[in-house]
Amino acid sequence: MLAFIGTLIVGLVVGLIARAIKPGDDSMGWIMTIVLGIAGSLIAGYVGRALGWYQPGQPAGWIASVIGAIILLFIYEMVRRRRV
Repeated sequence: MLAFIGTLIVGLVVGLIARAIKPGDDSMGWIMTIVLGIAGSLIAGYVGRALGWYQPGQPAGWIASVIGAIILLFIYEMVRRRRV
């Protein structure tokens, strides 16, 4: 249970940092910010393992997680812009 709560907190922090760094209006709530941070960490870990930066089972670092979340924000913005 504590690991789940820790994941939520890390996701929130990473999501908030990514939203603060990336310019523009990213109107999303707390839950989507947490999901953004967790997904950014997962993508950073996957890419890091594929490039040999991380060993299997090793979590991604904070900077890589924020970069992954920023990339997801750009993708989210492109998809949202295309719909409207």
